[in-house]
Amino acid sequence: MIKLIASDLDGTLLDPAGNLPQGTFAAIRQLHTNGILFCAASGRQLTALQQMFAPVADDIIIMAENGAIVAYRGEVLRCDTIPAADVARALACIGGVPRAIPLLCTPACAYYEEGEGEFLALVRASYISNARRTLAEVAAGEKVCKIAVYDELGPENNAMHALPAALPDLRVIQSGGNWLDISVRDANKGSAMRFIRERFHLRAEECAAFGDHMNDYEMLLECGHPYVTGNAYPPLKRRIGRAVRSNAENGVVQAMQRIADGLLP
Repeated sequence: MIKLIASDLDGTLLDPAGNLPQGTFAAIRQLHTNGILFCAASGRQLTALQQMFAPVADDIIIMAENGAIVAYRGEVLRCDTIPAADVARALACIGGVPRAIPLLCTPACAYYEEGEGEFLALVRASYISNARRTLAEVAAGEKVCKIAVYDELGPENNAMHALPAALPDLRVIQSGGNWLDISVRDANKGSAMRFIRERFHLRAEECAAFGDHMNDYEMLLECGHPYVTGNAYPPLKRRIGRAVRSNAENGVVQAMQRIADGLLP
């Protein structure tokens, strides 16, 4: 029996415009009534996710910043941060990558020093709490749980060729679109899912998960019922094999409703 459903948001649960599809809250409430937990698993910040899911806030688990933060009913259960020296080193490496713009994510706010146009529009859409500030000051004085990098040239063509080799002791992963994320090695959705399973006494076979990109891969492996959306990144789709309909077709909510009714997608 499924007791937990975890879903990535952008490209997975959210529609192509970045909105929660109709029926999301009704499906979550039905799952909760049937004793099934829902976990919103995203690279977005905790504040943004708490606002997005406010109508069902007491019924869900939130996995924010790609697993660096896990929260439940207003309490932060887990928060992994990057040592200040590693943040400074990463910023120096990012500075050597053309047209790559860093964003330092703390539990309370996302900070940027430069950037305009599409970058700022995306930051303000995904990071409700954001501010312009000298990043060296943030690195020295704040707890940074993730470094998000906006790559105007596309990470697969640019930053992903340089940063993983330059930062071998950190986790560098493409997270979708023009973004890649940098975190400590064990701050990912897979380790966060293991934490959640242990905290809520769940076996892998009691968990289902949905994702669309490589930053979801470890989370999918930690669940006995992993699925990708029809629009998923092709390498991830090949590795996982099982797919529901695309996010444009409301595939994840349909699958959640089927699980609530005692059926697998």
